[in-house]
Amino acid sequence: MNKFFLSLLIFIPITFLAKYYQVSSILIFSLSALAIIPLAKYIGEATEELTVYTGPGLGGLLNATFGNATELIIGIFALQAGLIEVVKASITGSIIGNLLLVLGMAIFFGGRKREKQVFNSTAAKASGSILLLAVVALVIPAFFMITSETGSFVIEKLSVTVSVLMILAYFANLLFSLKTHAHLYSKDVGSVEAKWSKSKSIIILLISTIAVAFMSEILVGSIEPLVVRLGWTELFIGVIFVAIIGNAAEHASAITVAMKNKMDLAIQVSIGSATQIAMFVAPVLVLSSLFFKEQMSLVFNTFELVAIVFSVFIVNSIIEDGESNWFEGIQLLMAYVIMAVAFFLHP
Repeated sequence: MNKFFLSLLIFIPITFLAKYYQVSSILIFSLSALAIIPLAKYIGEATEELTVYTGPGLGGLLNATFGNATELIIGIFALQAGLIEVVKASITGSIIGNLLLVLGMAIFFGGRKREKQVFNSTAAKASGSILLLAVVALVIPAFFMITSETGSFVIEKLSVTVSVLMILAYFANLLFSLKTHAHLYSKDVGSVEAKWSKSKSIIILLISTIAVAFMSEILVGSIEPLVVRLGWTELFIGVIFVAIIGNAAEHASAITVAMKNKMDLAIQVSIGSATQIAMFVAPVLVLSSLFFKEQMSLVFNTFELVAIVFSVFIVNSIIEDGESNWFEGIQLLMAYVIMAVAFFLHP
C-alpha cells in the first residue's frame, strides 16, 4: 500500500506540466486530484508520527490542526475563489463519505469472513452523540434563516457564534477521548513506536502541506471550467469528488484495520474524521471566510442537511449494540450510493 501511494507522487510534476501547457480542465482536475491523495496520506502519517513524540495531549492538538489539513487547504482556496457552495458541499461529502462509504467498506470487508465483529459500544455511542451535536449545530442556522426574516448580517453573526462553540465542543471531545476517558479508546491502539525521527516527520509534514497548497490551488482553479465543460453541478463535484480526494488515505486505513479485526480503531478513524470535519474544519472555514470578500455561513441547503441527518441516524443505529456484520456494511454503502445518485441528479 505504501508503494502505491509513493507511486502517485509522480502526478505532482505531471500536474504542473499540465497546468503550464494549459491542457483540458478535466485532465488538470484529475491529475491534481491524484497528486493530492498521497500528499494527504503523508500529512496524516507525519502527524501520527509526531503524536508519538509529543504525547496524547499535544498530539490531539496536532491532529486537530493537521489531521484534515487537506480539506482545510482546499476549502480555503475555494473560499478565496468565491466557491462557497463547493466548500459547503465538500464538508457535506466528507461527513457522509466517512460515515457511509468509509465505515461501510470497513464493516463489509472486515466482516465478510466473520459472523460478527465487536467493538466498545460506550466509546462508539460517545462518538455518535457528538455527531448529533454537530447535526444540531448545522441544522439550527438553516432553520433560523427559514423561520425568520433577518438579514445576512444576523445569519453571519449566528454562524460565527455557533462555529466558536463547535470548536470548543470539539476540544472538549478531545479531552474526553485522550485524557479523562482514554481507556475507552485504547483497546486496538496499544503502545505505538515511531517509525520516523522527529525531524523527518516535521520535514515531511511541511513539504506535504506546501505541496497540497499548490495542488489545491490548481484543483480549485479547474472546478469552474469543469462545471461548464461537463455540466456537473458544484454541489455534485464538492460532495463526491472533492470530499473523496481529501479522505482517500483514511478510506484505506479504516478498511485495513477492519480486516485485521480492529473495529474499535476502524470506527475511530471513520467517525472521528467525520466529527473533525463537522466540529472543527467547518467552523474554522467559517471563521477563515471573514478575511475574504465573500463570507461563508453555516447555512447548508435542505438537501445537504437531510443527507447529513440520515447518515448520522443510520450510523448511530448500527453502532449502538457494539456489534457489526458485513450486511450492515452493505446497508451503509447502499445509503451512500443512493445519496450520490441523488446529488448527481440534483439541479
